[in-house]
Amino acid sequence: MSLKYTEDHEWINVEGDTAVVGITHHAQDALGDVVFVDLPEVGKSFAQKEVAGVVESVKAAADVYMPVSGEITEVNEDLRNDPSLANSDPLGKGWFFKVKLANAAEVDALLDETAYTQFTAG
Repeated sequence: MSLKYTEDHEWINVEGDTAVVGITHHAQDALGDVVFVDLPEVGKSFAQKEVAGVVESVKAAADVYMPVSGEITEVNEDLRNDPSLANSDPLGKGWFFKVKLANAAEVDALLDETAYTQFTAG
């Protein structure tokens, strides 16, 4: 899995012209127990860095930003039904949505794992 990360603590895994998006281990650690997720509507398009959803925990609510521009092709209904998946398996079963890339070059500007690790350590 070749993950990229945003400074807003989303991860993205590109597979061809689509990508899977979720929140990072760091984000779910900071949020605590996730109790609700508001996922975007399938078919809706977003610009990079636009708010595409919300994640709420017992501690706080946080926006989920689009790591890249594109159209939502699928949302994780399992996550909607069981928000704790964002805590228990954030890089697996806790994914948020899939997006059809509008500009694949935007992915190149995101952080790799080393850069993200350094960013969160700072």
